Amino acid sequence: WLLLGFIRLTVTLPYRAQLSVGRGMGRVLRAVSKRRWRITLVNLEKCLPELDAVARDKLARAHFESLGIAFLEFGMCWWNSDTKLRKLQHIEGLENLEAARAKGRGVILLCAHFTTLEITGRLLVMHTELHLMYRKIENPVIEDVMRQGRSRWRFQSIPREDVRSLLKSLKAGIPVWYAIDQGYRGKHSEMVPFFGSPAPTNVAISRLARTSGAPVVPFFAMRLPGAEGYKLVIEPELENFPSDDPIADALRLNKRLEDRIRLAPEQYLWSHDRFKIVPRD
Repeated sequence: WLLLGFIRLTVTLPYRAQLSVGRGMGRVLRAVSKRRWRITLVNLEKCLPELDAVARDKLARAHFESLGIAFLEFGMCWWNSDTKLRKLQHIEGLENLEAARAKGRGVILLCAHFTTLEITGRLLVMHTELHLMYRKIENPVIEDVMRQGRSRWRFQSIPREDVRSLLKSLKAGIPVWYAIDQGYRGKHSEMVPFFGSPAPTNVAISRLARTSGAPVVPFFAMRLPGAEGYKLVIEPELENFPSDDPIADALRLNKRLEDRIRLAPEQYLWSHDRFKIVPRD
């Protein structure tokens, strides 16, 4: 509750000031989250081997600052008005989403876990109805506040194991935010290269696309330099997707994601144990 109260007060500041506070929060988070720091360094070494140790350390520090800003962006999503947030958005490719929706089978919005995930979802929902596949947060206070905040801005959350509700949303013609880039050990898990290293991956997106008939539309976003706001890019529908090979499909999507990560690498969620190899303390 103290953290939420701090975030609630901070989002009343000018946006540039919020960014500064968020970077400070990230530096504190780095100091107290030793395991997440180790995970970040391991991920960067595996995925970006062209960087030397100094460059990886610099990028890891920038990532934690981005992560700190993300905490305040949650508050912006929950408590700021559309009018205030609209000034920060720069969106490209809405016509691609509209063309996919016109087919009447919903849309699978192919996304990934960037630190800008929540704020860019909040900005996108100003333009379209949107449902989200998500994993429940362990902290009940944060989970409840997040659920209430999302419900206020018309963003319905679907538990990631609730495939029936996902298909129901697509059948109703609603775009659904869907990501495959988290370490997944389950029924549809396969080891698929991510930046050249095998990683446990959920390959069910091919089956979902085939079952629902919904087009798959890549959606990526980034925090712009300075205080310019956020750039949201909706790409054209993927052609010839799905194929008859779910693993090949997942590799294709990973390659697309890798290209996007390289545009703003500090904003990707490197602190997630993507390869499931860092033991808990």
